[in-house]
Amino acid sequence: MASLSQWVQGARPRTLPAALSPVAAGTGAAIWQLETQTGGVDWAVVIPRALLALAVALCLQVGVNYANDYSDGIRGTDEDRVGPFRLTGSRAAAPRQVRTAAIAALAAGALFGVVLIVLAQIWWMLIVGAAAIAAAWFYTGGKNPYGYRGLGEVFVFLFFGLVAVNGTAYAITVQLGWVSVLASVGVGLLAVAILLTNNLRDIPTDSVSGKQTLAVRLGERGTRVLFAGTMLAPFALLVPVMIVHWPTVAVLVALPLAIAPLRTVLRGASGRDLIPVLGATGRLELVYALLLLISLAV
Repeated sequence: MASLSQWVQGARPRTLPAALSPVAAGTGAAIWQLETQTGGVDWAVVIPRALLALAVALCLQVGVNYANDYSDGIRGTDEDRVGPFRLTGSRAAAPRQVRTAAIAALAAGALFGVVLIVLAQIWWMLIVGAAAIAAAWFYTGGKNPYGYRGLGEVFVFLFFGLVAVNGTAYAITVQLGWVSVLASVGVGLLAVAILLTNNLRDIPTDSVSGKQTLAVRLGERGTRVLFAGTMLAPFALLVPVMIVHWPTVAVLVALPLAIAPLRTVLRGASGRDLIPVLGATGRLELVYALLLLISLAV
């Protein structure tokens, strides 16, 4: 039976910034929009809705991690793994236990999502929420997982960038603003960088197991170039926001955090040497989003 520590490792805490960041960025965009349009912020509305959005994002992130652990494990993709610990592949936990944990996390996310939708009276978001849960499961689950066809980064960009950031902002303001759209693209690209790090590391084993990720399709060189683009483009995207609201220049403080992971990846690191890049990229995304939240709230 897996220990509590192993279950925590299986939840892959280094990926949690991909859940925290879009909520932070979306909340910042919502605050800026409310202050610009109404001259004030009703914190009794903003705080509960932001916390509910955070609960949804965290549950879905843990859920997709457990679901990925389960699906890859039963397919044998994790038999010769060099990345973070996996519950199913290591046989520390039975597949049905990991599947149950995944379903429980996704169900919790759905529950928090319904509460947020009821509170904000945005019923059409039920469709978006259902799509997000389906995307979490079918990333590596089902008979034809899209993660095995090189579409993982597309869905991460969509759901942990565009949907999560704009969804958070919309749940708070019930409007869609251009600042949240730009922020969502930036956060989405950094979330893609996290997945690219994983998939770049796993190219050798994924190629053998038949998992045709985007990294496998692009090859090492193409993946490293794309990684660099997803790390730097988010800062360029915020230039229009900086022009309109100068405090957002503070986001550039996060730029030096990109140096170490970029150097490691562009110098050809592979295998276990890429594991620290995962944490470094996650920290960059989180600091980027938190600075955006703070600067937009000023």
